[in-house]
Amino acid sequence: MEEMKLHEECGLFGIFDNDGLDCAHLTYYALYALQHRGQESAGIAVNDDGVIIYHKDVGLVPDVFNEVVLNHLKGHAAIGHVRYSGSDKVREDAQPLVTRYKKGTLATAYNGSLADSVGERSRLESDGAIFQTTSDTEIINYLLARERVKTHSIEDALVRVLRTLKGGYSLLVMSPRKLIAARDPLGYRPLCIGKKENSYIFASESCALDAIGAQFIRDVEPGEVVVADRDGLRSIRENCSDKSALCIFEYIYFARPDSVIEGTSVYEARVQAGRALAKADPVDADIVIGVPDSGICAAIGYAEESGIPYGTGLIKNRYIGRTFIQPSQAMREQSVDIKLNALSSPIKGKRVVIVDDSIVRGTTCRKLIAMLKKAGATEVHMRISSPLFLWPCYFGTDVGSKDELIGCKMTVPEMKEKFGADSLSFLRIEDLATLVPGRTRGFCKACFTGEYDIEIPKERQLRPFQERRLTEND
Repeated sequence: MEEMKLHEECGLFGIFDNDGLDCAHLTYYALYALQHRGQESAGIAVNDDGVIIYHKDVGLVPDVFNEVVLNHLKGHAAIGHVRYSGSDKVREDAQPLVTRYKKGTLATAYNGSLADSVGERSRLESDGAIFQTTSDTEIINYLLARERVKTHSIEDALVRVLRTLKGGYSLLVMSPRKLIAARDPLGYRPLCIGKKENSYIFASESCALDAIGAQFIRDVEPGEVVVADRDGLRSIRENCSDKSALCIFEYIYFARPDSVIEGTSVYEARVQAGRALAKADPVDADIVIGVPDSGICAAIGYAEESGIPYGTGLIKNRYIGRTFIQPSQAMREQSVDIKLNALSSPIKGKRVVIVDDSIVRGTTCRKLIAMLKKAGATEVHMRISSPLFLWPCYFGTDVGSKDELIGCKMTVPEMKEKFGADSLSFLRIEDLATLVPGRTRGFCKACFTGEYDIEIPKERQLRPFQERRLTEND
């Protein structure tokens, strides 16, 4: 199911060691914890007394690294990266990206997307820049190197560069003497700070800190640049503001349930989404099940609120990841049978509520519901713990066109009939705020509303598609 969902673009980890720690192995363990954020490539760069060496390749973390490689990566600082991309899967695009320029060497790991990446790349190419990858990271490295020769420090150069960029991103920059973390001024992508003994750590999610026994300190603020070096940790807030547009899908799907992002448990946010669904769209049923793994937390919330027992109705093959090969549409649908199987005994003769986190393309929903009914379910009521997708994302996820969104082609009743569900409903947009109670900062929910916090260049807006705002009553 997961390859049909919305995908986010990467996980970051960095450590600046003041205690003689094994940075490469710690980064390796942390990337394991962040593997859900990217399964197409992995990489680690280390700083060995000013010399930056690295290893990266396509594949999962354990495919890319072994003990021989890790033992070779010695240094007092390291950054690591796992990547998901909607573009070509080639080794050249794997990160961290290491750049050698007049002032030395930089290694950069990046998560997100620039709103005007095509235009920015074109302008740089017109000035003579040569690019070896398709990644926005190379654009940032080029701008950073150009600015660094005019400033007193790498962090000053980074502050200047980030002031000119528009988009949603978090990034890590490792120079020969420093490790720097930053988020865009609206904080679309998460990044947190941790500490292990006297060493400083940055990670996309707090679950990576837990994986290596590090202590969570705080989140990097939107627009903040944080520098770790031998003098400790210091913050530059020139680009900070009171505004925020953290991607709401971090709570709905992207992040691991055991992570805490900006003070809110991802698990509790998903359980609350299920509760909100049960209040807004109750149904008479005998059992509530979740689509593994992303729908389980919301299913628990739905069961708690509705009083309908929670149970296991689908079993997931744990040995097939998101990189499972599907060369054709027929094979993609067949892969549902390989990845998931219905457990007949809990659902036979039962009215089933099945909870999932989202429907983006809707490719496999019909197959999934047919699987449950074949296993004996008398009714299948589908509940989705996010609103209906109606707009593309330009800030780091892989939906670039309305043509890809089933919600732009069908009404909810039409989807219900196509899927063979007895009922179908989505989380209401007004209920998104209940996922993070007490939060005063905003979220980016443009994929549901079409209201973008950053102006999208016309070049990025792909071919027009008939505008339709659909609700369950359409």
